[in-house]
Amino acid sequence: MSQGRKQLLDFAPLVLFFIANWKAGIYFATGVFMAASLLVLAYTYVTTGKVAKIPLATAIIVAVFGGLTLYLHDDTFIKVKVTLINAIFAAVLLGGVAFKRNFIRDVMGEAVTLPDAAWRTLSLRWGFFFAALALLNEYVWRSFSTDQWVTFKVFGLMGLTFVFALANAPFMAKHMPDEGNTPPQNPSADG
Repeated sequence: MSQGRKQLLDFAPLVLFFIANWKAGIYFATGVFMAASLLVLAYTYVTTGKVAKIPLATAIIVAVFGGLTLYLHDDTFIKVKVTLINAIFAAVLLGGVAFKRNFIRDVMGEAVTLPDAAWRTLSLRWGFFFAALALLNEYVWRSFSTDQWVTFKVFGLMGLTFVFALANAPFMAKHMPDEGNTPPQNPSADG
Protein backbone atom coordinates (compact mmCIF):
# COMPACT_ATOMS: atom_id res chain seq x y z
CA MET A 1 0.00 0.00 0.00
CA SER A 2 1.37 3.42 -0.92
CA GLN A 3 2.29 5.86 1.83
CA GLY A 4 -0.25 8.39 0.51
CA ARG A 5 -3.10 5.87 0.63
CA LYS A 6 -2.06 4.77 4.13
CA GLN A 7 -2.11 8.37 5.39
CA LEU A 8 -5.49 8.98 3.75
CA LEU A 9 -6.89 5.88 5.46
CA ASP A 10 -5.42 6.96 8.80
CA PHE A 11 -6.96 10.43 8.51
CA ALA A 12 -10.37 9.40 7.06
CA PRO A 13 -12.03 8.35 10.36
CA LEU A 14 -11.01 11.67 11.94
CA VAL A 15 -12.47 13.70 9.07
CA LEU A 16 -15.68 11.68 9.21
CA PHE A 17 -15.78 12.20 12.99
CA PHE A 18 -15.47 15.97 12.50
CA ILE A 19 -18.18 16.11 9.81
CA ALA A 20 -20.55 13.84 11.76
CA ASN A 21 -20.10 15.94 14.91
CA TRP A 22 -20.81 19.11 12.95
CA LYS A 23 -23.95 17.62 11.38
CA ALA A 24 -25.40 15.49 14.18
CA GLY A 25 -23.44 15.85 17.44
CA ILE A 26 -20.84 13.98 19.43
CA TYR A 27 -22.76 10.73 19.96
CA PHE A 28 -23.52 10.17 16.30
CA ALA A 29 -19.95 11.21 15.49
CA THR A 30 -18.62 8.66 17.98
CA GLY A 31 -20.56 5.89 16.23
CA VAL A 32 -19.28 7.03 12.85
CA PHE A 33 -15.72 7.17 14.20
CA MET A 34 -15.99 3.63 15.58
CA ALA A 35 -17.41 2.25 12.33
CA ALA A 36 -14.88 4.09 10.15
CA SER A 37 -11.96 2.88 12.30
CA LEU A 38 -13.11 -0.73 11.96
CA LEU A 39 -13.71 -0.34 8.21
CA VAL A 40 -10.21 1.07 7.69
CA LEU A 41 -8.76 -1.81 9.70
CA ALA A 42 -10.72 -4.37 7.65
CA TYR A 43 -9.78 -2.69 4.36
CA THR A 44 -6.11 -2.67 5.33
CA TYR A 45 -6.25 -6.36 6.20
CA VAL A 46 -8.02 -7.29 2.97
CA THR A 47 -5.62 -5.30 0.77
CA THR A 48 -2.35 -6.10 2.56
CA GLY A 49 -3.04 -9.40 4.29
CA LYS A 50 -1.86 -8.07 7.64
CA VAL A 51 -2.95 -5.77 10.43
CA ALA A 52 -0.49 -3.27 11.87
CA LYS A 53 -0.23 -3.32 15.67
CA ILE A 54 -0.74 0.40 16.32
CA PRO A 55 -3.94 0.79 14.22
CA LEU A 56 -5.30 -2.41 15.76
CA ALA A 57 -4.61 -1.22 19.32
CA THR A 58 -6.10 2.19 18.49
CA ALA A 59 -9.24 0.58 16.99
CA ILE A 60 -9.71 -1.53 20.12
CA ILE A 61 -9.40 1.54 22.36
CA VAL A 62 -11.80 3.45 20.07
CA ALA A 63 -14.29 0.58 20.30
CA VAL A 64 -14.09 0.37 24.10
CA PHE A 65 -14.20 4.11 24.84
CA GLY A 66 -16.63 4.83 22.01
CA GLY A 67 -18.86 2.03 23.26
CA LEU A 68 -18.78 3.47 26.78
CA THR A 69 -19.58 6.93 25.37
CA LEU A 70 -22.64 5.61 23.54
CA TYR A 71 -23.82 3.17 26.21
CA LEU A 72 -23.53 5.63 29.11
CA HIS A 73 -24.36 8.65 26.94
CA ASP A 74 -21.33 10.44 28.39
CA ASP A 75 -18.87 12.10 26.00
CA THR A 76 -16.14 12.12 28.65
CA PHE A 77 -15.06 8.65 27.56
CA ILE A 78 -14.37 9.56 23.92
CA LYS A 79 -12.48 12.64 25.11
CA VAL A 80 -10.35 10.69 27.59
CA LYS A 81 -9.56 8.11 24.88
CA VAL A 82 -7.30 10.68 23.21
CA THR A 83 -5.45 11.24 26.48
CA LEU A 84 -5.11 7.51 27.06
CA ILE A 85 -3.77 6.73 23.58
CA ASN A 86 -1.16 9.49 23.79
CA ALA A 87 -0.20 8.47 27.33
CA ILE A 88 0.21 4.84 26.21
CA PHE A 89 2.42 5.90 23.29
CA ALA A 90 4.49 8.04 25.66
CA ALA A 91 4.84 5.23 28.20
CA VAL A 92 5.80 2.67 25.55
CA LEU A 93 8.42 4.91 23.95
CA LEU A 94 9.90 6.24 27.18
CA GLY A 95 9.70 2.84 28.84
CA GLY A 96 11.43 1.36 25.82
CA VAL A 97 14.29 3.80 26.24
CA ALA A 98 14.55 2.92 29.94
CA PHE A 99 14.76 -0.79 29.06
CA LYS A 100 17.03 -0.24 26.04
CA ARG A 101 14.37 -1.08 23.46
CA ASN A 102 13.65 1.22 20.51
CA PHE A 103 10.00 0.67 19.69
CA ILE A 104 10.02 3.58 17.27
CA ARG A 105 12.66 1.71 15.25
CA ASP A 106 10.35 -1.33 15.20
CA VAL A 107 7.67 0.81 13.56
CA MET A 108 9.84 2.87 11.19
CA GLY A 109 12.90 0.63 10.81
CA GLU A 110 11.95 -0.79 7.41
CA ALA A 111 11.65 2.67 5.90
CA VAL A 112 14.45 4.49 7.73
CA THR A 113 17.99 3.50 8.69
CA LEU A 114 19.49 5.32 11.67
CA PRO A 115 22.15 4.54 14.25
CA ASP A 116 20.99 3.35 17.68
CA ALA A 117 21.78 6.70 19.35
CA ALA A 118 19.55 8.54 16.85
CA TRP A 119 16.70 6.05 17.41
CA ARG A 120 17.07 6.62 21.16
CA THR A 121 16.88 10.40 20.70
CA LEU A 122 13.80 10.06 18.48
CA SER A 123 12.16 7.77 21.03
CA LEU A 124 12.75 10.34 23.76
CA ARG A 125 11.50 13.21 21.61
CA TRP A 126 8.35 11.40 20.51
CA GLY A 127 7.74 10.00 23.98
CA PHE A 128 7.80 13.45 25.56
CA PHE A 129 5.75 14.84 22.67
CA PHE A 130 3.00 12.23 23.21
CA ALA A 131 3.05 12.97 26.95
CA ALA A 132 2.58 16.68 26.17
CA LEU A 133 -0.32 15.86 23.81
CA ALA A 134 -1.98 13.82 26.57
CA LEU A 135 -1.73 16.74 28.97
CA LEU A 136 -2.86 19.23 26.32
CA ASN A 137 -5.90 17.09 25.49
CA GLU A 138 -6.84 16.99 29.17
CA TYR A 139 -6.68 20.77 29.33
CA VAL A 140 -8.69 21.32 26.13
CA TRP A 141 -11.55 18.91 26.82
CA ARG A 142 -11.95 20.22 30.36
CA SER A 143 -11.74 23.92 29.39
CA PHE A 144 -13.65 24.21 26.10
CA SER A 145 -16.91 23.11 24.53
CA THR A 146 -17.28 19.69 22.94
CA ASP A 147 -17.35 21.21 19.45
CA GLN A 148 -14.15 23.11 20.15
CA TRP A 149 -12.56 19.93 21.48
CA VAL A 150 -13.56 18.02 18.33
CA THR A 151 -11.92 20.70 16.17
CA PHE A 152 -8.80 20.52 18.35
CA LYS A 153 -8.76 16.71 18.19
CA VAL A 154 -9.07 16.54 14.43
CA PHE A 155 -7.04 19.54 13.31
CA GLY A 156 -5.02 20.71 16.32
CA LEU A 157 -3.54 17.36 17.28
CA MET A 158 -2.95 16.39 13.66
CA GLY A 159 -1.35 19.77 12.92
CA LEU A 160 0.90 19.59 15.98
CA THR A 161 1.95 16.05 15.07
CA PHE A 162 2.70 17.07 11.48
CA VAL A 163 4.77 20.08 12.59
CA PHE A 164 6.64 17.96 15.15
CA ALA A 165 7.41 15.32 12.51
CA LEU A 166 8.71 18.01 10.16
CA ALA A 167 10.81 19.49 12.95
CA ASN A 168 12.46 16.09 13.42
CA ALA A 169 13.15 15.56 9.71
CA PRO A 170 16.49 17.47 9.70
CA PHE A 171 17.71 15.41 12.67
CA MET A 172 16.79 12.19 10.88
CA ALA A 173 18.36 13.34 7.61
CA LYS A 174 21.57 14.25 9.44
CA HIS A 175 21.87 10.73 10.86
CA MET A 176 20.87 8.70 7.79
CA PRO A 177 23.74 6.96 6.03
CA ASP A 178 24.64 8.27 2.58
CA GLU A 179 23.34 6.04 -0.21
CA GLY A 180 26.58 5.80 -2.19
CA ASN A 181 29.03 6.02 0.68
CA THR A 182 29.16 3.27 3.23
CA PRO A 183 31.24 4.10 6.28
CA PRO A 184 34.34 1.99 6.88
CA GLN A 185 33.68 -1.06 9.02
CA ASN A 186 36.66 -0.36 11.28
CA PRO A 187 37.47 3.36 11.32
CA SER A 188 40.46 2.92 13.65
CA ALA A 189 42.18 0.70 11.06
CA ASP A 190 42.60 3.69 8.70
CA GLY A 191 45.58 4.84 10.72
